[in-house]
Amino acid sequence: MKIIAVIPARYASTRFPAKLMQDLGGKTIILRTYESAINTKLFDDVFVVTDSDLIYNEIITNGGKAIMSIKEHESGSDRIAEAVENLDVDIVINVQGDEPFIDTEPLREVIEVFKNDTAKQVDLASLMREIKNEEEINNPNNVKVVVDQNEFALYFSRSVIPYPREKNVGVRYMQHIGIYAFRKQALLDFYSLPMKSLEASEKLEQLRYLEFGKRIKMIETTHVGIGIDTQEDLEKAKKMLAALESRN
Repeated sequence: MKIIAVIPARYASTRFPAKLMQDLGGKTIILRTYESAINTKLFDDVFVVTDSDLIYNEIITNGGKAIMSIKEHESGSDRIAEAVENLDVDIVINVQGDEPFIDTEPLREVIEVFKNDTAKQVDLASLMREIKNEEEINNPNNVKVVVDQNEFALYFSRSVIPYPREKNVGVRYMQHIGIYAFRKQALLDFYSLPMKSLEASEKLEQLRYLEFGKRIKMIETTHVGIGIDTQEDLEKAKKMLAALESRN
C-alpha cells in the first residue's frame, strides 16, 4: 500500500495574505511544514500542491517535490484530487500547510485505519476531539461531527449537533479536526461529483462525501493542531520554534 502526504498550499489567504511564505526561524512556513512531513517517516512521498509560482519555486529550489494546480479549485479535496490523478498511490494524507509543528501520532492513527481495513469499508479517515466548553460548542468555526456506533460520521455541522433538547443524557460534543486520509478513488470520485445543497449551505466539503455515500471513519484524539492564521500566531510559532531548538 503506497501512502503519500499532500500539502495543499494557496498563496492567497483572507486573514493573513501570503502567510505560507512568511519567515519562521530562517525558513518559510511552507518549507518547514514540508520538511516536518518528510521527517515523520510515515510517507512514501510528500508533495506540495499549489497555485503559486512563489510557493512552487520555494519547494523545488530547496530540493522538495511540488505540483502546480492547473485549474482553480473551491476546496482542498479538489486541488489534491487533480494532483494525484495520475500518481501511483493508494492512500493520500492531507497535511495542512500552515501547521509546521506536525504531530506524528494523529497521522499514524489515520494511516492505521486503512492498514486494518482489509474489507475496504473505509473511504476516508479523519479525527475528532471532545469539547465541553459551551462557547467552543456554540462557535460556528468549530465544526461538530456526530457518529454512529462504529465511529463512522453521520453528519458534520457548524451548528450545535446534537441539539440539547434533553439535558444529562450523556451526549458528547465532538469537534472535527481537519486531518484527512483518503483512498485515491474516493478523491477522484469527489472531483467528478457536483456540490449539493448541504455542502453549499454549511461550506463543508466533507458533506459532499457523505451526500454521495462515502464512509468517513472518525478517530477520537486529544490532538489540537497549531495553525498559523494570523500575525499573532506567527509570533507564537517563532517563540515555540526557539524553545524547541534550545532544547536540542
